[in-house]
Order: sequence, then structure tokens, then C-alpha cells
Amino acid sequence: MWGKRDDMVVHQTEPFNAEPPPAALAGPLTPADAFYSRNHGSIPQIDPSTWRLRVDGLVYRELDLFLADLQERFQPRTEVATLACAGNQRAGLMAVRDIPGQTPWGPAAISTAEWTGVRLADVLAAAGPAPGAAHIAFTAPDVAQVADPPQPFGGSIPLRKALSDEVLLAWSMNGQPLPAAHGGPVRVVVPGYIGARSVKWVQSITALAQPSDNYFQAADYRLLPPDADPTRPGQGFALGPVALTSAILSPDDGASMAAGPTDVAGYAFTGDGRAVVRVDVSPDGGQTWIQASIDDAAGRWAWQQWHATLDLPSGCREITARAWDDAGESQPESPATVWNPMGYGNNSWHRIRVDVR
Repeated sequence: MWGKRDDMVVHQTEPFNAEPPPAALAGPLTPADAFYSRNHGSIPQIDPSTWRLRVDGLVYRELDLFLADLQERFQPRTEVATLACAGNQRAGLMAVRDIPGQTPWGPAAISTAEWTGVRLADVLAAAGPAPGAAHIAFTAPDVAQVADPPQPFGGSIPLRKALSDEVLLAWSMNGQPLPAAHGGPVRVVVPGYIGARSVKWVQSITALAQPSDNYFQAADYRLLPPDADPTRPGQGFALGPVALTSAILSPDDGASMAAGPTDVAGYAFTGDGRAVVRVDVSPDGGQTWIQASIDDAAGRWAWQQWHATLDLPSGCREITARAWDDAGESQPESPATVWNPMGYGNNSWHRIRVDVR
């Protein structure tokens, strides 16, 4: 389905929501057929030759741009960037306490690609943000029934982020035309922010004085206190930068293996342009630790892959991983400490259990 590999974990077919098996994320870039897919409405099929982008709101010059206009009027730019669903690793929070109505994402609702397009900042410069503009809103054509009332998906980012070099209007993914399942013909790519802000199939960009009032900015994708009622809009705060996280990609959770040296690998990632500087791996649920080796990132906004070798004795073993960034931040130990009613932002230590014989 949608050009995806056969072993994708499909959480929902309509709208299509799926993640790959964790081992498929090994490597600096994720192939399109393994890249996770998070949607809130039906995937639209848009003819690139008729796609148009409207730029309006608090700007001096409103714009209507075709794909050819973007490609011919503005300098192309390529960024390697990791996108992560805000619900990545939600299953770990659901194990603490149920979160009704939410998708039980594992650790693979995150992927990395090479994106090519134009800087959003260049398009905004052509429009000329007017005084009072402080947020840039995006709207797409996919209608989400979960919204109240049903409405097209959208959201916004602060103007200061929109004007940064890394934010793109992208038409290419890993050197190929952007697939429909990933927002083709053109999507927003907001490196370092939750994936929901990288709006797919973008059709309008609006400069606003306040954040977007779209359901997915004003009511959803917000971090709520543990005791909050998730049906009441406007609570908590809107999610933006991705929190420091890491996960084990291999071996698989629940795997059986022989005792002795065992290769363990995974990813670590953090938002806001920070770097991961250390990953610790434990063979015994956090009683003892060894430091993993960390690969260089493919770009400032990309995850880092890590590797370690553990000497595992026989028995049921819990392998645990935690990361540190260059601001000295680490991950919380327990998912219970970050549980919230929407199941967002689980960046607690990642744990798998293996049977060693």
C-alpha cells in the first residue's frame, strides 16, 4: 500500500498510518518505502502541473505560485532532516496507563531523508512579512474527520523559525519526486520540530499575528498535564521542537539469541539544532552501562546512529538505552514520569527484552 514495504506495521488503513520494523531504520537515510506515514485524512492525489501555493495574510505582496515558479524563481536547497511523529513510542506510555483513541506507535514513527526544495524564508521574503506578523500558518487539502468540526489539516510555526535557513518547501525526497504519501507534489519540512508541523500537500501559507487556530495547532498536538481532560481545547502548550530521544533498533524486542557478545544498534535524535554527544547502553535494565559509539550525523538536523557490543549471559535480559545532548540534557528514566493524556513526547529510556540462551 502506497509503495510501502510489505512488513510495515499498519496501525490504520484509512487514514493510512504505518511504521516500519525498527531494523529498517538502520542507516543515515530512510528509503521512501520504509519511511513512516502519519495521516489525519485521505491521501490526496494532486497533479504537480496544477498545484498552486497561495501566500497571504500579514504580507505586503500576496503570491500565487505554481511548482514551476518555485523551481525557477528561487534558489534550490537540500537538507538532510529527521522527521518524528509526536506520538513516537506512545506504546510505552500506554503500557503505563491506557490512552483511548490514540495510535500505539512504537519506536519507528521517525525517519530521515534528504529533502530538496526552496527555503521558506526566500518565499516569505518575496511576499514581505508586514508589521505584526509573528507566526506562519500552513494549510493542506486533506480533511481530518477527527477534528471538531472536520477540517483540513494545518498548523503554524513561529516566524523566527520560518525564516531560518533549514525550513523548506520540498518537492524531492532522497533525490526523487516527493511521493503522494509523503506530501507530493510539495510539502513543508520543518527540521527539529515535530512532524505535524511539516505540513504535507501544502496549499496555503498565511502570515498571522497569533498561532494558527487550526484544530491541530489549537486543540491537538499539545502537551497536556496528566490530569487534564483531552476533550477540552486550548489546554497545555503547542508542541514544537523535538525532545531528546533514542531507541534500540536491533535486536528486536522479544528476540531469542545465543549467549555471548551481541551487537546492539539504534538511533538518537534531538531538536533545536542540538547534537547528541553520548549514548549509554545497559545489558541489565540500567544497573550497569557501557558507552556506545556514535556515527556522525548526515546533517545538523539529522539523527545519529549508534552501536555497541554487549556480553549477554543466558536468561531474560532487559537492554536499555539513553542519550545525552550537547546541552547536558539526558532522557527521563521512566515513561510514568512523562505520561500525558494524548500520549505525546515519550522520550524516556528505551527498553527491550530478549531471551538469551
